[in-house]
Amino acid sequence: MQRLAIVYHSAQGHTAHIATHVAEGARSSATVEAQLLEATELAQRPDELLAYDGVVLGSPTYLGGVSGPFKGFMDATGRLWRTQRLKGKLAAGFTVSSLPSGDKQSTLTSMFVFAMQHGMLWVGNPFLPGQHDGVPHDQAVNRLGSWSGLMAQAGHAAAADAFVPGDITTARLFGRHVAQTLERLGPPRAAGAAA
Repeated sequence: MQRLAIVYHSAQGHTAHIATHVAEGARSSATVEAQLLEATELAQRPDELLAYDGVVLGSPTYLGGVSGPFKGFMDATGRLWRTQRLKGKLAAGFTVSSLPSGDKQSTLTSMFVFAMQHGMLWVGNPFLPGQHDGVPHDQAVNRLGSWSGLMAQAGHAAAADAFVPGDITTARLFGRHVAQTLERLGPPRAAGAAA
């Protein structure tokens, strides 16, 4: 079994809700074990990431970037960066905001740069927007049109599980896609292994 960590921060529960659907999609693979990890807890012990073959990063978008607690987790991986201990592992990202845009792309870009600094391999969101095929907008897969990672929208002050069906479906498909990519690539080789 390959192991996939879904590392997220969620202040109001929205990002946690999407994280559970990403995990559900990943678990549809018979050979991938997906585990949810809270970023604030993992910041205290970032070496735990070494036990995983891939990492999906999840944060709400606050003022055009990742949340402060999520950034704290990212910064806590500094010693892993110095030794490139995450090199070759799979990485992907998702974010939630209350507006259709909300500058979510900036959040995904910061996650991408973080993964590249660690030498990880980035997986995007390859699904064409379903509304182009006549699916109603709220039910459409990738309705927000994001290919660099998963984007979801929760209305301001909405309940933590108040997402349109399309965003939930996209989260599950995204998790499954990351797991299938992990299956195809196999476990990362140990740093410094002979070519």
